[in-house]
Amino acid sequence: MDLNRAELFVRVVEAGSFTAAARQLELPKSSVSRGVAALEKALGVRLLQRTTRKLSLTDAGRVYFETAAQAINGLREAESTLSCMQEEPRGTLRITASLDVGVMLLAPVVARFVSMYPGVRVDTVLTPRNVDFVQEGIDLALRAGRLADNTLVARPIGLLRSGLFAAPGYIKGHGRPRSVAELRDHRCLTFRAGGGATRWELIGPAGIERVEVTGTINADGFEFLHEMVVRGLGVGLLPLYLCPKLGGRPGLTRLLRDYATTGAPLHVVYPGARFLPKRVTLLRDMLLEALPSQLADGAAAG
Repeated sequence: MDLNRAELFVRVVEAGSFTAAARQLELPKSSVSRGVAALEKALGVRLLQRTTRKLSLTDAGRVYFETAAQAINGLREAESTLSCMQEEPRGTLRITASLDVGVMLLAPVVARFVSMYPGVRVDTVLTPRNVDFVQEGIDLALRAGRLADNTLVARPIGLLRSGLFAAPGYIKGHGRPRSVAELRDHRCLTFRAGGGATRWELIGPAGIERVEVTGTINADGFEFLHEMVVRGLGVGLLPLYLCPKLGGRPGLTRLLRDYATTGAPLHVVYPGARFLPKRVTLLRDMLLEALPSQLADGAAAG
């Protein structure tokens, strides 16, 4: 039996398509398709039903997959175990995060990680979408908010809280808001606003307060909004973890210092498998060690 062909078949089923499997394996799609076809010929049965829209298992394919997947995954685990026994971790590690979290929180940790473990190649996917772990071969993720996939393990890091900031030039021309309610009379730079008014929710000495704000600029990146605030174009609700790194520039003043958002929880996320390669556990543990203090320092500095 050609185990390489069996693994190609298992990868195709796990990934859901020949294209996704070929991407994970870094092989031409034609090679993956030929390998599965050769396996079917050797076994004398059709394992997959192929249509232009859908890929599904035949009854024989389902039986073969259940047994073959156990064997292939056992071999993968054995290989990973041997890799872990090596003194120096090696291989490729794929991690995903949003652009802002990736640049401001992930990048310093990855830089330290690759300097310590030069045998590991780190591929980063910086995107606001929730990347599919299986189809895109992701090992780790930094994700904010509530997690919908209960097959993943989520380790908490801290809260991504935001505060109010403005440039001295803006304050000189428009005044300083003295209450949350007064923000409705200011130009406010909003994050992912769909047009029209946006509701900001802040917690302070009196509890949670809400206000409808409007402005001339909205964006889906906090670094961009930060730049607009520095240029005096309005009041911005910016993540406090940006403060130690970006807030030191001249012209950034925090407003209503007793108020901030309640914050979205940030997690290190990874598949709930029995075994993780050493390179993955090393970066996971480094993130869990480094990032909580960065979030806490950012909140204190704000």
